[in-house]
Amino acid sequence: MLKEKGFYKGINFGGWLSQCDYSEEHMNNFIKDEDYAVAASWGADHIRIPFDYNILENNDGSFNENGFARIDKAVENCRKNGLNIVLDLHKTAGFSFDYYSESESGFFDSAEYQERFYRLWEEMARRYGKMSENVVFELLNEVTDIEFMDSWNRIVRECIKRIRAYAPDTMILVGSCHNNSADMVYLLDEPYDDKVIYNMHCYEPLKFTHQGAYWTNDIVQSERYTCDEMNITPELFEKLFSTAIEKAKKYNTELYCGEYGVIDVVSPEETLKWYQTINSVFEKYGISRSAWSYKAMDFGLSDSRLDPVRDELFKVI
Repeated sequence: MLKEKGFYKGINFGGWLSQCDYSEEHMNNFIKDEDYAVAASWGADHIRIPFDYNILENNDGSFNENGFARIDKAVENCRKNGLNIVLDLHKTAGFSFDYYSESESGFFDSAEYQERFYRLWEEMARRYGKMSENVVFELLNEVTDIEFMDSWNRIVRECIKRIRAYAPDTMILVGSCHNNSADMVYLLDEPYDDKVIYNMHCYEPLKFTHQGAYWTNDIVQSERYTCDEMNITPELFEKLFSTAIEKAKKYNTELYCGEYGVIDVVSPEETLKWYQTINSVFEKYGISRSAWSYKAMDFGLSDSRLDPVRDELFKVI
């Protein structure tokens, strides 16, 4: 379904409309029109656009037309360059995956926050629901705690029901807890309908992909690893994805890996090895994906450091 519709190999435009300072200067300049053509030249067939609720909403919950104009332009730039688009709500009122730099909380216990979430997706569906051949919706980025799952499954069902009033044919991505971990997909309810796709992210092993990361206490910044030292093999990813693959098969749906990548501390050669290994498993099981991330964000695929392996890298991404 995803591959046939042109959502098989994607690139994230992370850090543009999310995880940013929201200044006009940043949003006007971080991603340029020509960047879509660059991504297409790499072989991407779609772009994943993370965006935060406060791009599209004012403080009182009313809609911000300037923010929607940015989404409109992103959709148009994708279409001009033969690309499709995943619209990913990266942060909603009351919840962010980022404990370290965000203060959003209360979403899973608040009917008010949840209603605001539903209204935002209804508005997205009104505006982009007729573009179902080119646009996919991703309800929320990286639910964190397993304790949220009962609420999350209920919220997903209600949200999709409301979306379907305006966008009956749009594919919708739904991820699980532990930040969209593949081994948590089994906790998701049966898909609402046949256009719902299970979503996961993969930065495993974290000690390899995030070595030197300064924003988390889970990593010892001074430690460095290679693929061989971490025993990064196709079998590692097959085991990691196994329950998600089984769950998708059970309900006749697919898997999408919305984020995967390697921090810029890792050498180009080791970065290439990791991508080659994980992508061999994606290919074996027909898993669609979107690499993190186009530029900067400590994972920049356009960084000059990757020039020595760029041709080989984009054969597998």
